[in-house]
Amino acid sequence: MNTENSARMALRAATGSFHDRVDRVFSKARLDDRQSYGQFLQAQAGAHIPAEAALTRAGIGSIVADWPERQRAAALMADLAELGLEAPESAGTPVLEGEAELLGALYVLEGSRLGGTLLKRSVATELPTRFLGGGDSAAWRRLLALLDERIDTEAKRLTSIKAASEIFMLFEASGQKYLKVV
Repeated sequence: MNTENSARMALRAATGSFHDRVDRVFSKARLDDRQSYGQFLQAQAGAHIPAEAALTRAGIGSIVADWPERQRAAALMADLAELGLEAPESAGTPVLEGEAELLGALYVLEGSRLGGTLLKRSVATELPTRFLGGGDSAAWRRLLALLDERIDTEAKRLTSIKAASEIFMLFEASGQKYLKVV
């Protein structure tokens, strides 16, 4: 497949600025400090948990067979509990409809999973890292192939880009709230 005109490249190009904004907010967290790491996890939870729930409600499991294995909300909740923290208030409640929106939103969560694998190296060894584990490059490649297969029209691309952008904005808002970054 020509990846230059692929759905994955369209998503990457169109959401790059949103991704950069999220990275700027979350890069403020010190992952080697218990309190800062807890705030980082709360910021993640404020966006990840509602996004994952929205995907489940909208039926992503009928599109992505390994959805149960991809879910990380329980791991995130376990990490928060181990730190003595509760799940934070949701940064928003995404409403997702249709395959293109679901795949656009999943693109963000799965990209976050890969990023988490890299971030895990910076976390102090005594802190819980269930949420940051499990980055599977094979699962990422399967998602990219699915995007290219199913997001095959300009209208679907625009729809998936809009959904991905909204999920990135959800993460940015949660990061700003819980990481105390303006």
